[in-house]
Amino acid sequence: MKFSIYRFDPDSDSAPRMEEHELLDSEIADDMMVLAALKKIKQQDETLGFRKSCGEGVCGSDGMNINGKNCLACITPLKGLSEPVVIRPFPGQPVIRDLIVDMDPFFRQYRAVKPWLTVHDQEPEVEYQQSPEQREQLDGLYECILCGCCSTACPSFWWNPEEFLGPAALLQAWRFVTDSRDQATTERLQALEGPFRLFRCRTIMNCTNSCPKGLNPSDAIGKLREAMLRRSL
Repeated sequence: MKFSIYRFDPDSDSAPRMEEHELLDSEIADDMMVLAALKKIKQQDETLGFRKSCGEGVCGSDGMNINGKNCLACITPLKGLSEPVVIRPFPGQPVIRDLIVDMDPFFRQYRAVKPWLTVHDQEPEVEYQQSPEQREQLDGLYECILCGCCSTACPSFWWNPEEFLGPAALLQAWRFVTDSRDQATTERLQALEGPFRLFRCRTIMNCTNSCPKGLNPSDAIGKLREAMLRRSL
């Protein structure tokens, strides 16, 4: 199986290049994932750089662009991918080396939405309680693993990562706005005012289509807009 992999080392390369690699059929198992293939290629060339950790689609560390789509390499099967398998770093992000990008802009915007419960009342003597119906409102929101597949597939985030929060951060903003235990809804919505932080989204659905956990950031962004419009009436 043939692979075309993005290579760039800023310490030694003047420009990026695509490098060709090949694995023999005998080296490829029927259920092999892209991450396993990259590990085998790294045995051929130990200078190849990529992130990995749990290998189970939980940590989100091995996000990359595979055949034009942002994916987690550890849960993307080789079977069915067209050849050569083209592997690039996340688009629109500063490349540290090879398939490793600088995720600082992504996490800076995530932290900007204050992704934690804010309660102004005196702390209760027991745990904060929710009804089953209230808890159900968080389904499809809390499961985000912060892999960055959605935000790095978003052209608005590519063009303005300093001001547009991006799909992942906005998904978390809605997660806390809709949480019945949180008491900072007004402050959270006020923080989204302006033409860039929320409304730069163009609803092209790249974020939803690329989420490896099947979440829908585009829907969350739409609900945030509705909440802001209701607040302004």
